[in-house]
Amino acid sequence: MGAFRILIADDHEVVRRGIRALIESHPGWEVCADAVDGREAVERARELKPDLVLLDIGMPNLNGMEAARQILANRPVTHILVLTMHYSEQTVKEVLAVGARGFLLKSDAGRDLVTAVEAVQDNRTFFTSKVAEIVVDGYLNPARKESRPLKNCLTPREREVMQLLAEGKTSKEVAVALNLSVKTAETHRTNIMRKLDLHSVADLTLYALRNGIAQAF
Repeated sequence: MGAFRILIADDHEVVRRGIRALIESHPGWEVCADAVDGREAVERARELKPDLVLLDIGMPNLNGMEAARQILANRPVTHILVLTMHYSEQTVKEVLAVGARGFLLKSDAGRDLVTAVEAVQDNRTFFTSKVAEIVVDGYLNPARKESRPLKNCLTPREREVMQLLAEGKTSKEVAVALNLSVKTAETHRTNIMRKLDLHSVADLTLYALRNGIAQAF
């Protein structure tokens, strides 16, 4: 039986190095590649077909949530273990909806990373204790009403465009990054603004930050 192959996706080099050291100290595990943003993670996952992707949520160019969707759409058997510095109930629910196998706070990685990867390797799930409380609460209170986030009305491509715009890219730069025409990129921008009733790039940026589509760097 071959090594359990793991792709690490995080935009902080120190984090990637620390995770790599933990993984490579475990017999039978192999880091097949690193990625510095979500788009590179999708490309490397498509190319290398890792068993597990350790995926940071807050990355530039393409966030971890969108990267997870694309990775699993291309290869559903790939396991996704999400890493993050911060979390909210909505984020946890979205991670589960995407199909990730676990959710680990970076502050707990030194203590729990090996246990989390072992769980995923055995086709089990793993959640940091604080996150597990949210998951359990969701099962115990299924009738609790919550408003549906407006961002769910955006298509995956619109969420990608929104993140790039919120990160300060022009329509031309968005078009180049996503291999679109400038006209198509501008159409996506217009549709986003209309759907979310936004009236400026500043409004769009603030919305993207508040809803976890983009991160403040």
